[in-house]
Amino acid sequence: MGDFNEKLTAAKQAWARAGRLLTGTTDPDKEMRLPPRQRLVTNWPVLDLGVQPHVPVETWRLDVDGAVVNPVSLDWAQFMDLPQADDQSDIHCVTQWSRYDNRWQGVKTGVLLALVQPRPEARHVILHSHDGYTTNLLLEHFAEDDCLIAHSHDGVPLTREHGAPARVIVPRYYFWKSAKWIKRIELSAVDRPGFWEVRGYHNVGDPWLEERYG
Repeated sequence: MGDFNEKLTAAKQAWARAGRLLTGTTDPDKEMRLPPRQRLVTNWPVLDLGVQPHVPVETWRLDVDGAVVNPVSLDWAQFMDLPQADDQSDIHCVTQWSRYDNRWQGVKTGVLLALVQPRPEARHVILHSHDGYTTNLLLEHFAEDDCLIAHSHDGVPLTREHGAPARVIVPRYYFWKSAKWIKRIELSAVDRPGFWEVRGYHNVGDPWLEERYG
């Protein structure tokens, strides 16, 4: 992580300490489509740590391992040979923007989990990216039906700035949980907070509960 933008990171840590954007208004039943204090955009803002790795599909691999019965290491062809799915979802960034009706194409996380067979002790998922970024999720959140490893958005392949060749999509939680440039999915019996979680961001990140910071 030596190349990440330290000024940006320090600013976001300050946001966490100050509780930036928190309103105290929550929607536990998720009756509102737009979570509290979010604003709707039609473009797709680019956010990263100041690093946008170039990962050719010829050398890309996805490792799914840890607390699993059958760890796998998939190259691009093997990944694309898995059952492909189309899904549509909204996304919500902790920096306040939301974007409706994103169309994703990729492999459902449930397909990968069925392939590797999580061990009984598996409770958490740690995502590892090519830029050194990590983030953590409960296994049950990662396994929800609208979660996938996406290679395309709105009918075209992902661009480099948005995580090409493949990224994780976990739409029910703030978008920092949807790691770009994914290279490893690690199942674990113990939780290990990731890059933003150890810098003041919430460990779960539910937009409707305003779990921006924790």
